[in-house]
Amino acid sequence: MTKTATQKFIEIQNIQDDVVILSGGNACLVIEVQTANFTLLSKEEQDAKIFSYASLLNSLSFPIQILVKNKRVDISSYVKLLETEIQKQNAETKKKNYMKQYKDYVSELVKTSTVLDKKFYIAISYSYLEAGALAFAKQDFIALAKETLHTKANSLYAQLARLNLRAKTLQKEELINLFYAVFNAGAEQEIRNEADIKAPVVSTLKTI
Repeated sequence: MTKTATQKFIEIQNIQDDVVILSGGNACLVIEVQTANFTLLSKEEQDAKIFSYASLLNSLSFPIQILVKNKRVDISSYVKLLETEIQKQNAETKKKNYMKQYKDYVSELVKTSTVLDKKFYIAISYSYLEAGALAFAKQDFIALAKETLHTKANSLYAQLARLNLRAKTLQKEELINLFYAVFNAGAEQEIRNEADIKAPVVSTLKTI
């Protein structure tokens, strides 16, 4: 049985710095956006966030794609750490009682709810059609893709600043690990060697 290269099933051809080169004369750039706990904000702050988000969407002159990545978090080690710190407190002080109450709260939270680590990404696309015939040359395509995507990203950064959200453009190694996690659901390890991603079949590492 002949194995088909994993890469044939996806559109990613290469990654140049912070730009993902896709098949069909397309490219994209991925921005990771800091999370914000909306429920902890006051009514006025929530309204301001919603208004700023609406302004961001209305200001866009190009399409974006928003990805929300959820990862279940195991906090059992954190609960054990709290228990250890509580044991270090010799006397029954207010601090020790507060720590016990907090540990009980976290333990109960784990039983009743799933603790998730949420990460938000915005993908900005580029097509060779935006530059016409000039983009058919490979060198011109990459240079034009970078220039156009960075211009779009700067516009988006200005709008995100109005939401008081920090953001960063993912670089090559970060992009590789993001796509690896997306195409290998449940995989925990990171890709540290670029040669690994070029293998005919990309598989998860075996743990001992």
